[in-house]
Amino acid sequence: CKFSVVTSKVSTGSYKRQVYEVPSGKQLVDQAVIDRITWATWTSVLGDEVIGIWSRHAEKADVNCACVSHSGINLVTGDDFGMVKLFDFPCPEKFVRTCFCMVTTTSTVDIRILSCFSKRHMMEIFSSLNL
Repeated sequence: CKFSVVTSKVSTGSYKRQVYEVPSGKQLVDQAVIDRITWATWTSVLGDEVIGIWSRHAEKADVNCACVSHSGINLVTGDDFGMVKLFDFPCPEKFVRTCFCMVTTTSTVDIRILSCFSKRHMMEIFSSLNL
């Protein structure tokens, strides 16, 4: 697997995903080129690969953060309702059921998966927390 080290992906306030070359800052607009990029990390709530993270009644601003595991097979999200959800990645189908869900006391604004954690490890940690 060859990872991209010359591009950066950003999400805008208008919920559009934009990709730029680094260090030139030139925006990539050719979708065929963008589709061939293998991302070293994924922290975006936007894209065809994560359509399933949105519940039926969610608004765009409700899901605040996402992180794909280093293995590229799990996705964790955090939202305005204090929900931390675990999905299989990618999840391109709408309204996918979560693999696991945990409720925190406040809005979750950022989340990351440690490289050594598997889906089983994450579920055990979530289960052991008394929030």
